[in-house]
Amino acid sequence: MKAAVYYETGAPDVLRYEDVPDPKIGATDILVKVEAISIEGGDTLNRLRGDLNDVPHIVGYQCAGTVVEVGDEVSDFAPGDRVVTVGVDGSHAELRSVNELFAWKIPQGLSADEAACVPVPFGTADDCLFEFGHLVEGETVLIHAGAGGVGIAAIQLAKRAGARVFATASSDEKLERLKELGLDEGINYVTHDFVAEVRRLTDGRGVDVIVDSVGGLTLQGSLNALAYRGRCVSVGDAGRTSAETVDISNMRANNQTLSGYFMGAELFLSRRPYAIVANHLEEIANGGLRVVIDRSFPLSDAAAAHAYIESRKSFGRVLLVP
Repeated sequence: MKAAVYYETGAPDVLRYEDVPDPKIGATDILVKVEAISIEGGDTLNRLRGDLNDVPHIVGYQCAGTVVEVGDEVSDFAPGDRVVTVGVDGSHAELRSVNELFAWKIPQGLSADEAACVPVPFGTADDCLFEFGHLVEGETVLIHAGAGGVGIAAIQLAKRAGARVFATASSDEKLERLKELGLDEGINYVTHDFVAEVRRLTDGRGVDVIVDSVGGLTLQGSLNALAYRGRCVSVGDAGRTSAETVDISNMRANNQTLSGYFMGAELFLSRRPYAIVANHLEEIANGGLRVVIDRSFPLSDAAAAHAYIESRKSFGRVLLVP
């Protein structure tokens, strides 16, 4: 099969388009012919500085396609099923082997392109807002990187829950487009200090919940923007800066909470997120929630696709198509 691989971590130009052996399947695995690959934020970070489980390495969390083979002990899938899958790597390829526990059937009426964008962003957004952020109707929420996959999912889910929704993005154009998804207050982090803007827009109170996928120095700002009893969920390092030491000296007096979140751990240790993702797939198929796809690149142009994402010009998900 063909795959986008690299032999060392680094900038997008480490990616090569090569022939590699087809993946093998175990007793509880399914083999999927890949039709659409959603490039997740973690994919670019892993390519930049992640572990190489194999060399050449095939990066990638998430993809959708059609089952072509199943292991002897697989009970929930059969050849011909349309599925979306997640895993620690291996999505940037024509074929993917994955345990059946990390796959979902694609509902009728939902395209492979759309399905490929759902599990990680929508599952992460849901857990950050409700399971870890404890967001309830009438509260305020700040979502960093609002134009990314998790951001777009979180804006819709938070608005539907009755929250007043704030988000940051790198341009006024992106913030304007986010309004149709439920954004109430947009903050251009290039031209404005988001902490000062949050305080101004809330009459000094701060926000109840923050979903911080940026990390680095931004995480300290997030803590500074919390309201009394506010909850901040740290979910990534999209800013690509090293983790910073944060000052938590004011958190105890304000009864605030800082949580970390990684969806992969939840999927490995609990079946709870599986039902959440399945529900979101149905909701998107029925038009209750939206997936936003910026553009698609051929798998052979994976380096260009990664570079486009890192240019911060994208709005929504960027796909690779084998």
